[in-house]
Amino acid sequence: MCGVAGIVSTSSPDPEQVRAMCRVIAHRGPDGEGYHVDDRAALGMVRLAIIDVAGGDQPVYNENRTVAAVFNGEIYNFRELRAQLTARGHRFTTDGDTEVLVHLYEEYGEDLVGHLRGMFTFAVWDTARRRLLLARDRVGKKPLYYRQAGSSLAFASELKALVADPSVPREVDPVALHHYLTYQYVPAPWSIYRGIRKVPPGHLLVWEDGEARLRRYWKLDFTPRPVDSEEEAAEHVRHLLLDATRVRMVSERPLGAFLSGGIDSSSVVAAMARLSDRPVKTFCIGFDDQRYDERAYAASVARRYGTDHHEFVVAGSSALDVLPRVTRQFDEPFADSSSIPSFFVAELSRRHVTVVLNGDGGDECFGGYRRYAFMQKLGRVQPPAQLRGMFRRIGSSLEEQSGRGTRLHTGGRILRLLGEAPQRRYASLMAYFHNDEKAALYSQAMREQVAGVDSYALIDRAYEESCAGDDVSRFMDVDVNTYLPGDLLVKVDITTMAHSLEARSPFLDHNVMEWAAGLPARWKVDGQETKTLLRKAVAPWLPTELLSRPKAGFGVPLAEWLRGDLWTLANDLLSDHTARSRGLFRPEEVRRLLDAHRDGRNHSSRLWALLQFELWHRTCADLQAVPETATPHCRG
Repeated sequence: MCGVAGIVSTSSPDPEQVRAMCRVIAHRGPDGEGYHVDDRAALGMVRLAIIDVAGGDQPVYNENRTVAAVFNGEIYNFRELRAQLTARGHRFTTDGDTEVLVHLYEEYGEDLVGHLRGMFTFAVWDTARRRLLLARDRVGKKPLYYRQAGSSLAFASELKALVADPSVPREVDPVALHHYLTYQYVPAPWSIYRGIRKVPPGHLLVWEDGEARLRRYWKLDFTPRPVDSEEEAAEHVRHLLLDATRVRMVSERPLGAFLSGGIDSSSVVAAMARLSDRPVKTFCIGFDDQRYDERAYAASVARRYGTDHHEFVVAGSSALDVLPRVTRQFDEPFADSSSIPSFFVAELSRRHVTVVLNGDGGDECFGGYRRYAFMQKLGRVQPPAQLRGMFRRIGSSLEEQSGRGTRLHTGGRILRLLGEAPQRRYASLMAYFHNDEKAALYSQAMREQVAGVDSYALIDRAYEESCAGDDVSRFMDVDVNTYLPGDLLVKVDITTMAHSLEARSPFLDHNVMEWAAGLPARWKVDGQETKTLLRKAVAPWLPTELLSRPKAGFGVPLAEWLRGDLWTLANDLLSDHTARSRGLFRPEEVRRLLDAHRDGRNHSSRLWALLQFELWHRTCADLQAVPETATPHCRG
């Protein structure tokens, strides 16, 4: 695991700038650094040594040093690839996984990505053709940002590396902010800064002679296919999960697992225990609010498999203390509040291990979110076209008159959703600020800058491009292309790499995902039951009480925190002159949200999004100091 950065140009790039880029992402790779410099390219990397600890330095080269590569991630099938390439006459000088890239490039060019099983961001530089190949893994486990300026292109694993160049303007992209307020993350290809973009998951970027082109090389196919019996399918799930876990347990450094008490992480721990000859180290975060505390379920799995189990309890005061550190690490505004416990569990884990496995992807593969069951039920009701407008108006009015979480608000939401097309229902369900709420929030200048930009269109596009045969599978396909890479994977990558910890996800093995995608919807969501097939598959592995409990998620008591430990911070930062002077939001609307939340209406998700944006702007864009002793990593 590493961080990568570089500049290619038709004129000589500045190698010192690449060194500066690598310095600000040193947390991704504290074990070493390496550089390649020639008259058209400067590539750099910082290394977290996991495989071939002694000899796996980068960059790596082909035999005559005409092809160089830097790499972030893990290639789980590198031994098989190495054997194939050796048989074709290629010579290796290291025992690690990175070196297969340069030889695969010699054999297959851009198509090398189709041979890789793993998570990755990499850069391959062809000195003879003066050609750069950048690639991001299929589902977006590893991040990759880039900026094109004239005939030069700069890239890096984290946004902070690109803005380490003082000539790069830290100017907010209003369209990115518009999307962020809808989804609580900035979706690819945007970044929060104008002129800087993300390479989307499953895409390649090729730069040659000053020109760049982007193309997609992989998309998960949800086309329905013939299936065996449910019993045979359950057996195959166990086989796939054991195989995906086995290849992710290869490490020369200490290894453990996140254990939340949910089915996904518990299944991974069960698989690890079956494959290991020593107790698995497991790590769990809990809360002093019992409604959000899952430690008892995690402990039952830990007892069953005799794991070396570690716990930490997060309180509101703890969240307040760590908030500036978390904000700085994310580089962009990021409003998934579960980033707080994720940060703590990564910090806890890193005291004991260097690599952790987790349960990410189980919901997207096997239908784990309760919203899938809700949408399936809602889809059975199709109001006449002439009534849909009335449903939307009445529903919106009821929502506006009531606080989130109340029965009146829920009823209003259902009425409003019934007035929409399926993809619009789902977009509205995923939204934190709806379109009318953003319109009420924005200043006149902000409204003009995003006029005609529809954030819901991102979900429309993913829905329409899906090959799935039913709406539940389509919504899962939407999540694989939006929520999973934009929110969940960003959260895990940033919080783990902030502590120089590598996270691996067996459920996100593309073999698992491709097999699960074509399964019948009834094996994923059946009435109110989610993960129908997965529950059957792992029933022999897990405690009964864990299998029968509903999905809890990795939530935090955010509403209570924003009336307690975090109230003063939110009130002060969102109301002061600095926030008002940005001219983005109407101060009276921000004040209304604050007061209504304090008085008992639940606006926690919206206030958290605004607070995260303001904290990010001060620490990363404005480069202001905040009351916290750690060095601000966003500084260039």
